[in-house]
Amino acid sequence: MPDTIGAPNPNPNSNPNKRERAPLLKKSKIISDKILFPAASHVSSTPLSSARFSSESHNTYSTSTSESINDAKFGFGDRDYVYPSFLGPHTTRSRVNVKSTSKSQRNQLELRDSMPSAKVESKMKPKPKLKAEKDFNALSVQISNPASSALSGPTSANSSNARRASGHRYSWILYLLKFVCTLSVSHTVYLRNEVSKLQEENISLRRVCSHVDLASAGIKEFEEVNSLVYFSTAGSRTGALYMAVFILVIPFALYKYLDYLPRIIDLLKRKYTKKEEVPLKKRIAYVVDVCFSNYPYAKLLALLFSTLFLIGYGGLALYAVGDGSFTEAIWLSWSFVADSGNHAEMVGAGPRIVSVLISSGGMLIFAMMLGLVSDAISEKVDSLRKGKSEVIESNHILVLGWSDKLGSLLKQLAIANKSIGGGVVVVLAERDKEEMEMDIAKLEFDFMGTSVICRSGSPLILADLKKVSVSKARAIIVLASDENADQSDARALRVVLSLTGVREGLRGHVVVEMSDLDNEPLVKLVGGELIETVVAHDVIGRLMIQCALQPGLAQIWEDILGFENAEFYIKRWPQLDGAPFKDVLVLFPEAIPCGVKVAADGGKIIINPDDRYVLKEGDEVLVIAEDDDTYAPGLLPEVNKGLFPRITDPPKYPERILFCGWRRDIDDMIMVLEALLAPGSELWMFNEVPEKDREKKLTDGGLDISGLENIKLVHHVGNAVIRRHLEGLPLETFDSILILADESVEDSIVHSDSRSLATLLLIRDIQSKRLPNKDSRPIPLRHSVFSQSSWIREMQQASDRSIIISEILDSRTRNLVSVSRISDYVLSNELVSMALAMVAEDKQINRVLEELFAEEGNELCIKPAEFYLYEQEELCFYEIMRRGRQRREIVIGYRIAAAERAVINPAGKSKQRKWSLDDVFVVISSGD
Repeated sequence: MPDTIGAPNPNPNSNPNKRERAPLLKKSKIISDKILFPAASHVSSTPLSSARFSSESHNTYSTSTSESINDAKFGFGDRDYVYPSFLGPHTTRSRVNVKSTSKSQRNQLELRDSMPSAKVESKMKPKPKLKAEKDFNALSVQISNPASSALSGPTSANSSNARRASGHRYSWILYLLKFVCTLSVSHTVYLRNEVSKLQEENISLRRVCSHVDLASAGIKEFEEVNSLVYFSTAGSRTGALYMAVFILVIPFALYKYLDYLPRIIDLLKRKYTKKEEVPLKKRIAYVVDVCFSNYPYAKLLALLFSTLFLIGYGGLALYAVGDGSFTEAIWLSWSFVADSGNHAEMVGAGPRIVSVLISSGGMLIFAMMLGLVSDAISEKVDSLRKGKSEVIESNHILVLGWSDKLGSLLKQLAIANKSIGGGVVVVLAERDKEEMEMDIAKLEFDFMGTSVICRSGSPLILADLKKVSVSKARAIIVLASDENADQSDARALRVVLSLTGVREGLRGHVVVEMSDLDNEPLVKLVGGELIETVVAHDVIGRLMIQCALQPGLAQIWEDILGFENAEFYIKRWPQLDGAPFKDVLVLFPEAIPCGVKVAADGGKIIINPDDRYVLKEGDEVLVIAEDDDTYAPGLLPEVNKGLFPRITDPPKYPERILFCGWRRDIDDMIMVLEALLAPGSELWMFNEVPEKDREKKLTDGGLDISGLENIKLVHHVGNAVIRRHLEGLPLETFDSILILADESVEDSIVHSDSRSLATLLLIRDIQSKRLPNKDSRPIPLRHSVFSQSSWIREMQQASDRSIIISEILDSRTRNLVSVSRISDYVLSNELVSMALAMVAEDKQINRVLEELFAEEGNELCIKPAEFYLYEQEELCFYEIMRRGRQRREIVIGYRIAAAERAVINPAGKSKQRKWSLDDVFVVISSGD
């Protein structure tokens, strides 16, 4: 009978008795067909469309099917025996869902399938069923997608083979581990027996060598007690040994099988979760990492636990292999952990091995402890180095921010604190502490006992403010940042908001450096009465105008604002109550009274009051003195007013002034000039801003161009650092030239100063070429190397005809220009630093400075000597002060004709001396 039903043998030369195999398309392993396709062998299907199947009987079909099922390699001749019938051409047939059969039905099916036909049994013996087939027969199978099941069959078989290969790969490791454990336990039991024998021999030797005659009853009782003690001790040591081995094996087992623990728990609960979970080892490692990160003492606790565990486990192991008590074993374990050299005295193989292991663990713990201690010390030193520690100070000055004015500010604060032996200045900035300390050290200035403490942090964070004891500071200075004006003022506003949020409150006042005058009201509105503002651009602009109109005034302002010479102080003197101001004016030998703080008028400061004003209770006196502790009222001197020339101030004449550059507050400067200049004056504006944009900017700044009465604006567009642009201007005709720090380069101090310096040199060179050379005197030998045949000498001669005021922001550039003497008066940010330091020491001085800088009211002036005396008249300084009061002026100093600098608050005011008409006097005038 042929092997394939209804199909002729395609190979006539083949052996008819040999069964022909069907060709295999792919090398794959198919699991039992009863599992994948139970319907193919037990459910009769409808006739197929093939003609060869229609001629066969139902018995032949069943016989062939049984033979095919019993073939382990599926050597069929037809593909329909492998695939279910509903996968054939009849695609519209309904699927057959077969559920798992009962156990008895499965046994009957297996019995029927194991009975092949006689011909198949004679040619080939059926292969035994695989274990996987028996396991799969016990499962419930529901064929919902036969096509996908047929495709996934080889894949499942491959994955099963991979798992089986992986299991074989690791099985020898488990066998080896079991063998080692069994061998170790056997060897331990053997050693325990040997120790027991030796102990018995020891007891026997002690009994023989005791030389004590014991009674027979006593000997029996002694032996019974020893035997009981021995057996009890031996049992406890054996238990300790097993426990030690168990504790040693547990960590390795947990480490290897820890990830399987959730699966085992799911199997015990009969619950299966398909969601992929993070392995348990990773979760434990994450929890440990978080614990060590969030809790600073977690590492110390872990080290302590490890030490205690090593001592306990070592004591247990020593008790198991030794002959001492458990407490002695614990003590020995502690000694081995604390000192690794104590194990050298141990006797016996077991105790020595255990002691070496305990000593090794002790060395590891000691190394970990050293690492933790070293890390803690390094972190502490690093926090100190980075300025993270808290400042425990009170009554100190706090500086918030960092700028180029900080060096001059620290210098002025150190001079101010010199009289009290030095103070404490704390700097909080968003820079590294080491960098700040290095920059301060480069100043090469003696702080005269004042300590400068730097801390790294942000003034916008309350925690950083509390770190520098902001609530205990007697003054807080907020420096403007090196950004443009709007950004700098916005940051200053945020800092003020942070200061107002301090819960403890502020003891001192806050001095805020502003960059734009328009932003000042907003900061004062937020800060309230504690805020004192100093507008840097406004101060420099007003000083530049005053110095341009009165040559020599810049040096006087430097002397008054700085703490190196005389400065303003306000103090109450009760003994002066009831005295008129004309007597108070000459009562201070070491100071010059300038005004009165009226207590009855809410603390209003009146500068240059009337002589008839009488001091009342609570009034304070404003003076110019060397220091706050260097002056006191004395006896009233006899001062003769005498006769003096009655000369009135000369009338103002129209002037021509040139502005080179464009400032943000140039509209305010124009308003000041409008108030100070005579009618018919001209203001030439030379910059790169187009004329149309200039009018818009000036109007937006609040300037009414059509309302200007005293000055006329003349616009020229050009670059101040290009020579041909400057040559188009009548530079030799200007009375004063102001070189402004241009708005386009205000973010870079170095760039701004370089531009100002280049403009200054070009203007002086052009003036020297146009002005006639009137100086034909011989050149001194000491200046011949520098000045002979040099354009610098020509520019120095040109400076006698025209005044140039350069706005220099960096003090280093200021010193360079001053040495060359090509610009008579140079202003810089150092004046702003002086004003900040003075207001920080006493916030009341800010009102005095505001009035002196304003275009209206009292002002600082330089007057000629002919207003107060005659040529070579011999007078004391008190007499000149009396004569000045006739002009409603307060004389505060003088400059001799041959001197380079003025003297403010001179000493020896009652001393007579001769004066010249070439001398000048520095006065505070009412400005009427």
